[in-house]
Amino acid sequence: MSVKQFQVTFDCAEPVRVGRFWCEVLGYVPPPPPEGFATWDDVDREHGSWFACSDPSGVGPRLFFQRVPEGKVVKNRVHLDVRVGTGLVGEERLAALEAECARLVPLGAVRGQLLLADGENESCLNMQDVEGNEFCLD
Repeated sequence: MSVKQFQVTFDCAEPVRVGRFWCEVLGYVPPPPPEGFATWDDVDREHGSWFACSDPSGVGPRLFFQRVPEGKVVKNRVHLDVRVGTGLVGEERLAALEAECARLVPLGAVRGQLLLADGENESCLNMQDVEGNEFCLD
């Protein structure tokens, strides 16, 4: 038997805020709010302990965001690569990375270091989400 589905779980302080950020980044959608709640804002006000979203095409993994008491203190051991430059090289790839960065910064992302192509790896741009979790524009 092989695993056919998986989800990526984020530990965070504000699950709805972080989850909504990633919905915007990836074009994901949240499920309807749990029974007894009209909106996710209502869930957040009363519980705020989790949020989930998924790829509307059903291809990408489900993302799950759970509240934890401790804050982030060190670099992520796992991160997401947001693949906006696939198949592009040189200036065309850099332009795609910069354009996506410009879209994400107003959503709360923080720009990090631009790593230029080195003969083995293509250029990528390190970033952080709204709670400081690292990810790459690749």
